[in-house]
Order: sequence, then C-alpha cells, then structure tokens
Amino acid sequence: MDPLGAPSQFVDVDTLPSWSDSCEDGVNSDTAAEKLQEDTIRSPFPYNKDINGKVVIWKGDVAILNCTAIVNTSNETLTDKNPVSESIFMLAGPDLKEDLQKLKGCRTGEAKLTKGFNLAARFIIHTVGPKYKSRYRTAAESSLYSCYRNVLQLAKEQSMSSVGFCVINSVKRGYPLEDATHIALRTVRRFLEIHGETIEKVVFAVSELEEATYQRLLPLYFPRSLKEESRSLPYLPADIGNAEGEPVVPERQIRISEKPGAPEDIQEEEDEGLGVDLSFIGSHAFARMEGDIDKQRRLILQGQLSEAALQKQHQRNYNRWLCQARSEDLSDIASLKALYQTGVDNCGRTVMVVVGRNIPVTLIDMDKALLYFIHVMDHIAVKDYVLVYFHTLTSEYNHLDSDFLKKLYDVVDVKYKRNLKAVYFVHPTFRSKVSTWFFTTFSVSGLKDKIHHVDSLHQLFSAISPEQIDFPPFVLEYDARVRRISSFPSPVVLHKLFF
Repeated sequence: MDPLGAPSQFVDVDTLPSWSDSCEDGVNSDTAAEKLQEDTIRSPFPYNKDINGKVVIWKGDVAILNCTAIVNTSNETLTDKNPVSESIFMLAGPDLKEDLQKLKGCRTGEAKLTKGFNLAARFIIHTVGPKYKSRYRTAAESSLYSCYRNVLQLAKEQSMSSVGFCVINSVKRGYPLEDATHIALRTVRRFLEIHGETIEKVVFAVSELEEATYQRLLPLYFPRSLKEESRSLPYLPADIGNAEGEPVVPERQIRISEKPGAPEDIQEEEDEGLGVDLSFIGSHAFARMEGDIDKQRRLILQGQLSEAALQKQHQRNYNRWLCQARSEDLSDIASLKALYQTGVDNCGRTVMVVVGRNIPVTLIDMDKALLYFIHVMDHIAVKDYVLVYFHTLTSEYNHLDSDFLKKLYDVVDVKYKRNLKAVYFVHPTFRSKVSTWFFTTFSVSGLKDKIHHVDSLHQLFSAISPEQIDFPPFVLEYDARVRRISSFPSPVVLHKLFF
C-alpha cells in the first residue's frame, strides 16, 4: 500500500517465492533415501539449497519489481523500442532519458548504470544483447555471457542486494530462446557459487512465452534435490562453459609453453616429472594449458597419438556437431518423419524408428540430416536403446550410401555405440543384406552382431510389442500383403494335392 492507502503497482521481491520453494512431485524432499552413493556421478551444477533460495522466477514486468536494480535490454544507442524498455521508460519518467544521454551509448555485452527515478528499483542496469546469426554463434554466445556477467559484476561492485533480470536476448535480435536461457542460467549459477555472499536475490522476470523454457531448464542448473540433480544430468548441453559459465572454444585457447625454446619431447618429459599442483592458476580460458591442436592433428595422421588423446579429440569434434545441431533450423528434415521415438522393447529399452522410404537422399542436404540425427539422438543415447529400420518399399533414391553411414558412425559420440543394443532391419532385400554384411565387416567394427534381419513384423513382435511401435501405414499394408502371398500354397504343393 502507498501512503494514501491505494494498492501499489510495484511488487516487492521479498514477497516472491524462491526457486527452492517451488517444488513439483516432491522433488524438494531432502530425505535420507536421497543420500548419494559413492559411485553416483554428480552434476557440474550440484544441488545447493542456499543458492536455490536466492533465485526467483516470476512471470511479469521487470519494471514493476521493487529491488535494488532491474535490468534493461536495449541497443547500442540505448534507444531501443522493445516492450521491456518501453515499460521501464514509461514508469521511470522523463529524467531517465536525460540521464541516458550522458552515458553516450553502450557497446554489446557491456553494462551501464543509471538511477531508477520513479521506479521502485533504485537503479537500472542497461545492457546490449548481441544480434544472432548462426555463422557467428560463438561470438554471440560470448557477448550474451558478457551481458549477464557484467550486470552481476556491477551489482557486486555497487553492493546491490537484489537484481531483477529481464530476458536480455530480445526477439528483435533473433537469439534462440532456449540457447540464450542456457547461458543466462549457467552464468547466474556460477556467479552465485563464487560471489553468493554479495547478493541476496536474483529474479528472472519472464513473459508467458518465456516462462515454459525457463521452468524446463532451471532444474538443470538449479536442481532442487539430489534426485532432480541426477534426473537432469543427461539433459545438460555439451557446452556448459568454464568455471564462470563463459563459453569456451578449445581451439582458440591460448597455449602457454613453459620453455618456448626447448624441444617438445624434452619439455614433455620435464612436465611429466612435475609433481606440482597447478590448480591455483585458475580455470579461465587464458590460464588453461591446452595441448597444441596443430600438433595433435599431425600426430593423428602419423598414428602416434594416444588412445586417450584420440578420444578427447573425437569428443571435441562431436561437441561441435552437437552445438551446430542445436543452433540450426532443421524443421525441413524433421518434417520428413524419417526418425522418431516410439515406445520401449521387451527389455524396457527406448525404441527409435527410422523409416527408409521417408529419406529422399538425392533431394536433401545430408549434412543437415546428420545434424538432425545428432539433435534427436543425443539425449536418447545416454541410456540403452534399439533401432528399428523399416527398409520397406525403398528405392535407390532412399538408400543411404556407405560413405554417409561411415561418416555418421565416426562422428557420433561413444555413447551411441555403447548403448545401442540392437538394430532390427525390417523387410530387407537380398541386396541390402549383402550391403549390410560388407559395411559391418569392412567399414565399422562392433556392429555386426547387433544387426537382426527381420522378414516380417511377426518376427519383430518377439522383441518389441506391437503396441510399442508407431508403424507407418504402408509398412503394415506391405507386411499383410506379403503374409497373404506366403500363406498361399506354392504351385508344387497344389500339383501334389490335386494330381
């Protein structure tokens, strides 16, 4: 209530429930049954009740929050006309525009401070989010991280107890909401881990369209129980940034040589003899000691790189594909309905279906098809799964060539191969059986024993219940037609019966 007794339009952040107070399905139960086992893999964003108590998600206008500072997302001249800015300007009054002129603009990723004037918030922190283009995704990620980090750093320097964030990646700037939300949440999480004692409350003020994405991704970075932490772990993206949430591109990290003039082999021997703990150096990109990327590639060609180094190199390559898959528009590939998840097999393993007839190999970009496969399968492959491939009524225009299949097999993460338990090849032809044998014998290893050729759906049902598979209609029709033909007596049998 204001002094005259009228209800205030402003919202006090202390009256809003924290993230730790919002529990669903009992995820906030802190019972002895949830105690970690020794072999449990912890999330890089572990359950922390104190940090969760500082975080608030609230659907509403950031301009009406009563907190120390609110965040305004704008353009480089601080004159952007977006819903957040317009609401802040309207409530703050004309003095805000005069104050902004003294700042002489703001560069992308920076944060600048003004008074709140007629707002309930004492201050406004202005920042400029990046314009998003997929080809410059890495630069956009770094700039958006800088926005959140610089806002929080400014709040820390000014001893602010509470900050109300709008969604900085405005629609006008084209940043994909989900990708931006990952950066926002992990940056705030890392800041609270390091500087949590300096700030009491961080509010994410979201719109109705943004709320669902934030509610879905918050448990990944702010799990409300050990159970939710474990359940969220498989859904974390490949790139979770460094210790401060900053995006890291391994190839661009500065490599620091201990003795620039010394031969590489001598230096490596000396490094192995060092029993010194170098963790105090820090985890920032500049401080990390990374192997020489060019040298690694040269050693791969020479066959001299260790298995562990090869695996690390492969993981980096896969992570690049995964990041690209999450940033590109793959709706044209998705519309083909050539790959989809259905039920589970008789052993409770996830069943993924591939419909060969729906893949017009000569008409689509096969690199985008590979990206779509990675996009769909990344979170599926963390557990045991099986593939059902319908070869039914395919033509030469639907056949995936061995080069593409070899590329897919080489690109995907090791979990795809380890957790793939069976491939059911439905309605194979003689030619496809021969091709499969050659591919699994000479091109890839460890796959041959997992291939099961299935001539009829009745055979498939011995491994997967029919209720657990979403069949394309033409597959059912073809199988029924083949069964009718096979059940009809052959001419030899008829001759024996009647003559």
